[in-house]
Amino acid sequence: MATDANCLFCKIVTGEIPGDVVRSDDRLVAFRDIAPKAPLHVLIAPRDHQPNAAASAAADPTIVGELVAAAAGIAQQEGYEAYNLLFNTGAEAGQTIFHTHLHLLAGGITALPV
Repeated sequence: MATDANCLFCKIVTGEIPGDVVRSDDRLVAFRDIAPKAPLHVLIAPRDHQPNAAASAAADPTIVGELVAAAAGIAQQEGYEAYNLLFNTGAEAGQTIFHTHLHLLAGGITALPV
């Protein structure tokens, strides 16, 4: 598993920094966003550090599907049938943490997450 010592999400994934984790397995960690843009706002990140979804898909073609499947399971577990999924890829698209992560939002989005 590749990590980046300076990456905030790598530190959450490895447990160096605590997060409000809602799911964790050997491939990914899902945790609540500290600045939620919806009643349910969970970030789902692979344990392997890649800077964005495109890089993750190139390095491990199955991981994006695993992130989406995890989002569906978390939404159901939290009582939501309808939800939004969002990958920000690149600073110009609003990405601020350069570790692949999928935003799961449900219950009404108040603003697009960055």
